[in-house]
Amino acid sequence: MAIIDVKTEITGNVWKIVVEAGDNIEEDQPIMILESMKMEIPVSSPESGVVLEILVEPDQTILEGSVVARVESLA
Repeated sequence: MAIIDVKTEITGNVWKIVVEAGDNIEEDQPIMILESMKMEIPVSSPESGVVLEILVEPDQTILEGSVVARVESLA
């Protein structure tokens, strides 16, 4: 089983975290919602697995390419 770093594709603020460490997650399921330029952009899991850790907090500003979570792949 591989550990996958989940990265952001944009710079923005963490608006809402929708999963917790230990949660099972499906491929393309949102992990958190970012707010950027008054738009809500989901950050989704690239694979099915288990959320190992969330590395950011609500209201935190993050840069494009930042690792925001780690998922253990079930594949």
